[in-house]
Amino acid sequence: MTELEKYIQTYFGVSNDELSKISAFFKPVSLKKGAYFLKKGMHADRLGFVQSGIIREFVSIEDKEITKWISTKGYFVVDLSSFVFKQTARWNIQALTDCELYVIDNSDYLKIGQVIPHWTELEKLFIAKCFTVLEDRIIQHLSMTAEERYLALFSFNKDLFNQVPLQYLASMLGMTPETLSRLRKKTVG
Repeated sequence: MTELEKYIQTYFGVSNDELSKISAFFKPVSLKKGAYFLKKGMHADRLGFVQSGIIREFVSIEDKEITKWISTKGYFVVDLSSFVFKQTARWNIQALTDCELYVIDNSDYLKIGQVIPHWTELEKLFIAKCFTVLEDRIIQHLSMTAEERYLALFSFNKDLFNQVPLQYLASMLGMTPETLSRLRKKTVG
């Protein structure tokens, strides 16, 4: 069973038959380190699921890059407003390592509802889960200190700190690279 199928089964609670129908819409795609899955200003016509590798979602504002999220195995990558509402993408989505993805294009995504009658309800649950994750991140940024945010991310996925440039992690955590470096030294030593 692929990571995608595990995810679908865990979060959507579908039957094996429905799982097969849904996963058949996704196609394997390789993305080389440095390649873009999506660039700001384009239209997101596909949704990706990370089977392996690391992908960064970021935006460039003036002379700095702001990292929204770093996706690893088991996460979807998409500029959701662009994918759903056909707006131009606000986010760049770029591979930090060689990646293996399962990708579904927008037209196939819309076809899922034709083969899975209760897809609309399942999709609502998925969107609600995404919204909850977003709310949790907002609460962390508003209520936690920089050190608490660092420790939370470190306990959630400490491997990122050995695989991702620290400036990207600092940006995602809402701090400067110098603050992140100071926090790392403090907690290690």
